[in-house]
Amino acid sequence: MSSCQLCSAATDLMEITVAPQSETVTVCTTCQTGIEGEVSDAPHWRCLSDAIWSTEPAVQVTAYRLLNRLSSEVWARDILDIAYLEPETLAWAEAGMSEDDAVVHRDSNGVILSTGDSVVLIKDLPVKGAGFTAKRGTAVRNISLVSDNETHIEGRVEGQRIVILTQFVKKS
Repeated sequence: MSSCQLCSAATDLMEITVAPQSETVTVCTTCQTGIEGEVSDAPHWRCLSDAIWSTEPAVQVTAYRLLNRLSSEVWARDILDIAYLEPETLAWAEAGMSEDDAVVHRDSNGVILSTGDSVVLIKDLPVKGAGFTAKRGTAVRNISLVSDNETHIEGRVEGQRIVILTQFVKKS
C-alpha cells in the first residue's frame, strides 16, 4: 500500500514531477494543493520535519521548497537551519524555486532595497541593548538584507551594527 511521501496520508494519492528533473513524488491532495498553490494550514506541514530527511532526493527537494515557502514560521526556519542536502540535491531544489519565492525588501514607500544601498531613518528608534536612540534623518550606508525576513535590514549606526525594520527607513 502506498502513502504520501511527505505526510504519510494513504488516501487521494497522485504523482507529481519535481521540476526541473523528471523524478516524481507521491503526494496526497492536501500536499499537492500546497505544492502547486498557496501554502496554508501550517500544522499540516509539520510533517516536513521528517520528509526533509528522506533518502529520496525528490522528496528532500519538495520538502526543502515547501519549508522555504513557510520560512515565516519559526519551526520551518529551525528545520532549514539543521537540514543537510547533498550539493547536487540542493542545486536541484534551488533551481526549481520560482522568483516569487524570493524575499523582497521594500522601504516605507515600497521601493525595493538591495544590499549596499543607503537609507535614511524616518523615525527616532531606540536601539535595544546599545543604550542610545538612532535619530530621525540618520543615514545608514551599505545596508545588508536579512535573507529570511523581508521586514529586516542590517546597518551600522553610531558604530553599532543593528537590525532595522524596513517600515522605518526610506531609500536615499
